[in-house]
Amino acid sequence: MCGRYSETKLDALLKTRFRIRHELERLTPRYNVAPGQDAPVILGGAERRLARFRWGLVPRWASDPSVGNKLINARGESLADKPSFAEAFRKRRCLVPADGFYEWKKTPAGRHPVRYVLKDEELFAFAGLWDAWRRPDGSELFTYTIVTTKPNELVAPVHDRMPVLLRPEDEDLWLDERVDDPARLTPLLSPYPADRMEAYDVSPLLNSVENEGPEVIVRTKPAEPAQLSLF
Repeated sequence: MCGRYSETKLDALLKTRFRIRHELERLTPRYNVAPGQDAPVILGGAERRLARFRWGLVPRWASDPSVGNKLINARGESLADKPSFAEAFRKRRCLVPADGFYEWKKTPAGRHPVRYVLKDEELFAFAGLWDAWRRPDGSELFTYTIVTTKPNELVAPVHDRMPVLLRPEDEDLWLDERVDDPARLTPLLSPYPADRMEAYDVSPLLNSVENEGPEVIVRTKPAEPAQLSLF
């Protein structure tokens, strides 16, 4: 599962890293992106473009947009078979730019957040799917989900799933709208190599979606039980 992530890099770096040609709207660094919030995604086509969609996929055939609350992630192994994702897998794939994601590990003092990044702490892209749902007034709600896979050796001690971090050389294929064969796309959905990543504890401030500043990614250590107040 991937339930929180960060994208803190500058606009210029985002534009260069993902070869986006058009001018970007002013982007604010995001340290604690949560489901239900709007965040940048990158779409393919004649040239790559940046859009802002809501996290939590609402399939176009859904009767109620609240289904998006349950579809923040999509299991890579079953994308081609699940009605919620099959069409988007073939026709509406996107990149979700990020520079870290979070999981929570069990400690004697309770659950504590861990941040996972590349060793060089550079930008990467999650494999994403998107869709457009038409509201009763005729306007459209654009949403996305993050594809997950089995964990690598770094993530496995904490969680049994991890988001798909695409290799840069695989991003063009993932975005290619002419490709709709699951047999070509599914091999991209493997765990990212653990030896290219690192993990570290961050502040429990991350637990609240209201906390959105750089203080949530400061490296820290879990509190010991003796340090916790009972009141």
